Amino acid sequence: MELGISSFGEVIPDQVAGRALNAHTRMQQLLEEIKLADQVGLDVFALGEHHRPDFIISAPEVILAAAATQTKTIRLSSAVTVLSSADPVRVYQNFASLDLISNGRAEIMAGRGSFIESFPLFGYDLNDYDDLFTEKLELLMAINQQEVVSWQGHFRPSIPNVGVYPRPYKPTLPIWLAVGGTPASAVRAGSMNLPMTLAMLGGTPDRFVPLVNMYRQAARKAGHDQIPLAVNSHFYVADNSQQAANDFYPFYAVLMNRIGRERGWPPLGREQYEYLRQHGPLLVGSPQQVIDKLLTFHELFQNTRYLAQLIGGQSADHPKLLRAIELFGTQVAPVIRKELAATQQAI
Repeated sequence: MELGISSFGEVIPDQVAGRALNAHTRMQQLLEEIKLADQVGLDVFALGEHHRPDFIISAPEVILAAAATQTKTIRLSSAVTVLSSADPVRVYQNFASLDLISNGRAEIMAGRGSFIESFPLFGYDLNDYDDLFTEKLELLMAINQQEVVSWQGHFRPSIPNVGVYPRPYKPTLPIWLAVGGTPASAVRAGSMNLPMTLAMLGGTPDRFVPLVNMYRQAARKAGHDQIPLAVNSHFYVADNSQQAANDFYPFYAVLMNRIGRERGWPPLGREQYEYLRQHGPLLVGSPQQVIDKLLTFHELFQNTRYLAQLIGGQSADHPKLLRAIELFGTQVAPVIRKELAATQQAI
């Protein structure tokens, strides 16, 4: 099972037209985090696209290209690329360029996005939310499979037998489909033979099992088998359980309550946080607690990848995030790999 990290690049808004000092500091920290993840042997680092003042990443491929020059083996992915409001041609060109820079380490994680700020920003109608994604995913897949494309759709001008360049270092770019809790999205991923990343944000992990089953059933029905599956949840590891719980709660509560106010969620308190930590998908604890829960996830889903979503944003958070990355790579990952390898040999 591959182990990686995802980040939205939380930042305290500078609220200035220029000389964005907080943004500058956070960007340098983010590059340091990716570099450390590579050094400690993690498999993937993924950056999520947003267009808000509290997240710094609006162009994941640009930041990943900078990280490519400072890393050696770690795969570099979006998490997600909001394909509904993007041009698939430019998405492909940007990630193909990243693939060339990184010697074949680029991946695209395409999704509709749970935030909607990009739609008015780029002139799209939210009423077309589903149709935009369906059409643009079809075009992205076509570009990935063939150099010269003839294509016609509804929302984007047609492409009349025109080449799309550059082509990537690899024969094709890995394209993952990011899914929240929508059965239709899971079925689409399986039917299209696309690796799926499942975001687990609430409830208990077992409630996502039917969604994974739908994904695999759709894949088998379409003649596909053994396609990759990733699961993703909020994550933090520290030297001991209480330290992890106390360190992460302020990050998590601030983020979830800020988003909750926008979406009408009830406030999140310490009691609900502890429930999610003990029984939900929230992966926060000591290295051994994280190992145990990751193995439980694998028992439930037989996933081939886990993405740990880190949360930070203030300068004081950065050393703690670096320590979490270090522990994940040096204490958690080796045990997980050994345990799963032994299980596989026993089979």
